[in-house]
Amino acid sequence: MRVMILENDAWCADLLKQIVLSIRPGVQVDRFTRVQNAIEAWQLAPYQLVLTEWNLSDATGINLLKNIRREDRRTPVVIVTGHSDRASVLAVRTLGVNAFITKPFQVPRVIEYLAKLIPQPDAATNSPLLGEDLIAYLAGKDAGELDMPLIGNVREQLLSCLKGEEQDLRELAESWRHDPALCAKLIAAANSSAYNNGGRPCLNHIEALRKLGVQTCLNLAMGMALRQYTEQASPLLQLKIQSQLDEIERLSDRTLALSRQCRIDPAPLHTAALLHRMGELCVLHLTQIWENSGYIIDDNQIMQGIAEFSGPFAISLKAHWGLPMPLRELIGAVYVLPPAQVRREQVVMRLAAAELQGEELSTIERLKRLAGLA
Repeated sequence: MRVMILENDAWCADLLKQIVLSIRPGVQVDRFTRVQNAIEAWQLAPYQLVLTEWNLSDATGINLLKNIRREDRRTPVVIVTGHSDRASVLAVRTLGVNAFITKPFQVPRVIEYLAKLIPQPDAATNSPLLGEDLIAYLAGKDAGELDMPLIGNVREQLLSCLKGEEQDLRELAESWRHDPALCAKLIAAANSSAYNNGGRPCLNHIEALRKLGVQTCLNLAMGMALRQYTEQASPLLQLKIQSQLDEIERLSDRTLALSRQCRIDPAPLHTAALLHRMGELCVLHLTQIWENSGYIIDDNQIMQGIAEFSGPFAISLKAHWGLPMPLRELIGAVYVLPPAQVRREQVVMRLAAAELQGEELSTIERLKRLAGLA
């Protein structure tokens, strides 16, 4: 089975893809950002469901709909739009639109509706084998396949939202500030061209919440929960993930204390501390997927994977998600200061890390002087 998504907002497209895969795991989902490319793909081989944005960069999704309806009146087509007013609905009623999804949408409702439109597969779809060598599996991952695991309690809260259970949004937002994966995704979305038109970069999850809006943030978060819906970490991986989270918390607490002493905004430093182990968490997340496919792992394999891939994965994630440069510089300062044009916030990050790692007293004293704490 094949599903087409025509959407120029990458974050919305990914959410729609995760919704489809949560309903029918294993289906082929093709994403397009230009109408002409979608039309050409349809002409090569029809799809069983089409989700299209109304306004796109080169034309409107209605152009795609008209091409489909010339020969096919049965394939479900859903319009995703920010303006499903009565006039718009009437304008395309003769083209057989099955539904309008108005942004920002309610994920549980979209799941419920699309489940009725997506045909049952003809036969069970088997997941492809990932290979028997964890290191080779990790080496084969590209940037688009990289991710980090959601913290357990955050994941459970979001899955409850998907089931329609009421959640206190303030409690949700408070729990999100401790989740590296979710904070990174929200900040990345808030800095994307879809939500930030050249304004000041967003460096923390509170700014992201304000810029994106509660419903959009909740949708992005639930999309992540859908992606990880069936993933379960073994006790060994749970210990490894918790060890990384403990190190993150230690650095976060220390940077908070130092930023207060220096009277600088602690929010960007908190975010940098939260993300300084993103490469390690990414390796553990992929190892979890690999293990869930039926393979056995041991501690040596995990440690080798972290040693070889945590650095490259962190670089790829920061670039692929488009994290703003000031935030990347703060993360990098945990490990080393740049040779020139050092900001005080970077010095505080380096100082916090040096203190926690028990580096030489002379190094710590020098960093304190640079931070204005001597």
